[in-house]
Amino acid sequence: MTLAPGPAVALVTLAAVLLIMAGEALLSRVNEQALRRRGAVEPPGDVYRTMQWAYPALFVAMALEGVLRGPSRWEVLMAGLAVFGAAKALKLWAITSLGDRWSFRVLVLPGVPLVESGPYRWMRHPNYLAVAGEILGFALTVWALVTGVVALAGFGALMRRRIAVEERALGRGDNGRSEK
Repeated sequence: MTLAPGPAVALVTLAAVLLIMAGEALLSRVNEQALRRRGAVEPPGDVYRTMQWAYPALFVAMALEGVLRGPSRWEVLMAGLAVFGAAKALKLWAITSLGDRWSFRVLVLPGVPLVESGPYRWMRHPNYLAVAGEILGFALTVWALVTGVVALAGFGALMRRRIAVEERALGRGDNGRSEK
């Protein structure tokens, strides 16, 4: 039995994304354990537990829409893959810049200066920009226009809450200046 192009693109792309997520989760877990051994502190109020299930679920929802509506036109599919690839490259740059300080959780090492190299030289939260790019790129690739917009808006709201937690944990106020 051969799958039609829409379901094939959606399912293959979803499988690839979930495999990448699994690798990121493994790296995050290793780094989390090391950070905790070094005395890292996790601030209250994080939305991690919601993000933990919502992030993979939104890709599954977009893939389901892609199965029903896809595939994208060739040009849109290629643009989606380009956006997704650029987002993954930015995320990888952020991860390598943070090194063993990168994790899914907000874990802060007291007294250790902030990373200001790599993409952090130009922006404060490149990982979240990358996540938005992943969602947008995937939605375009599988032609999930409705769930893509909902996913971007919903997860965007979670990311805004997460950024606020990070800013407080790093001792920065809402205006970005240090509160020392």
